[in-house]
Amino acid sequence: MERGRVASARHRGTHPWWLLAAALASIFIIGQQARAQTAGLQAAAPAGLGLTIATHGTAQGVPACVSCHGTQGQGNAAAGFPRLAGLSVAYLVGQLDAFASGQRQNPVMHPFAKALTPSERIAVAAYFSQLPAPVAVPPIDDATIEPTNAGAWLANRGRWLAGLPACAQCHGPGGIGVGATFPPLAGQSAAYIASQLHAFQAGTRPPGPLGLMHMVAGKLSEADITAVSTYYGGLGHPVAARANVHGDGQ
Repeated sequence: MERGRVASARHRGTHPWWLLAAALASIFIIGQQARAQTAGLQAAAPAGLGLTIATHGTAQGVPACVSCHGTQGQGNAAAGFPRLAGLSVAYLVGQLDAFASGQRQNPVMHPFAKALTPSERIAVAAYFSQLPAPVAVPPIDDATIEPTNAGAWLANRGRWLAGLPACAQCHGPGGIGVGATFPPLAGQSAAYIASQLHAFQAGTRPPGPLGLMHMVAGKLSEADITAVSTYYGGLGHPVAARANVHGDGQ
């Protein structure tokens, strides 16, 4: 009996590692398929179509994307609209498809995304992907992070005893993003990041491969969400990022 309890505890302790490894393997396959599909649709999209949709909307009533997401796709933190500039084509197309189908629930984006054709989604995604992203923040040495700095600690070291991997394990050092499945977190507003963590908790946003984000978000308290969102929200600004990492600023 004792041996069984030890084995069970050991299995529970290693479960996040196995889950993460399996997720990364499946994400690689999904990413390859998404890139191949996107390349074909992108080639068929008329030149200049993405710019037209982004800046003028469509004849079917879709408004200009820049009216909410900013003239350079930088987002609008005060209104909760995310940055689109510099995100991958495959990621943006995947989100537009999810909005259109209702898998990602959003009363504003659902009718707009649904009114766009597949080629239009590819075109506008390609346009925003080519806009400049915020300046990347150099990776940090996570050994310098103090446990009292909850946001930086969760982002870079996680909470493995609770089965919570570090955000950086999937989203990359400094929140730069990895492929089409793990988007950049740096440069998004704290309010937007928090809203998406709540959406993962509530199931109103698809959880990704193996349900990874539903599991991760479900282990976060409100204090955790505030801390990690504030941390990544500051990484779009190098001065704020250094303060967030080392705990010497707000």
